[in-house]
Amino acid sequence: MTSVDARHLVLDEAAQDLLFREARTANTFTDEPVSDDQIKAIYDLVKYAPTSVNQQPLRVVLVRSEDARKRLVGTLAEGNQAKTAAAPLVAILAADHEFHEHLPTQFPHAPGVKDWFADDEVRKGSAVLNASLQVGYFILGIRAAGLAAGPMTGFDADALNKEFFPEGNQSVLAVVNIGKPGENAWFPRSPRLDYENVVTTV
Repeated sequence: MTSVDARHLVLDEAAQDLLFREARTANTFTDEPVSDDQIKAIYDLVKYAPTSVNQQPLRVVLVRSEDARKRLVGTLAEGNQAKTAAAPLVAILAADHEFHEHLPTQFPHAPGVKDWFADDEVRKGSAVLNASLQVGYFILGIRAAGLAAGPMTGFDADALNKEFFPEGNQSVLAVVNIGKPGENAWFPRSPRLDYENVVTTV
């Protein structure tokens, strides 16, 4: 099958369910480990998703050591601590404010692209926006790999950044528990807005 043919394919309903309709945030996990190879396969898939001028500011910190897990849990909201302490793997997803250093190789047809982000505030804003897009892609990649994701934003961002990004050039966006879903992993599906509440035509 050629790449042109692939553009005409549509995901079947089972795949759509896996990624969207039946997927939800997991709150418990089995003790089955998550390997570096699994995470690499997830990244090698989601890295192709679109961002502005192909910038890739997402940075992923895999929290595997007992000491790092304890430091992380101490920065989380109380309701997130126990499930994060017990998850097979936890990833800290952050935005790299110096992403522009890679742009000459990632967007080579615009030789001056790095200079577009010379202003610190413009660069940081773009890093956060585009890394946030990549967070969404990363969660979908976890689901596509047959794993469950438990993304959280309930944490003390200043404390977490101090613990894991003391240089100040990265900032946390989300913490994601990763693994096979455990017993009673899911809360009931919460309502979503209807199409008419979201979409307008002009």
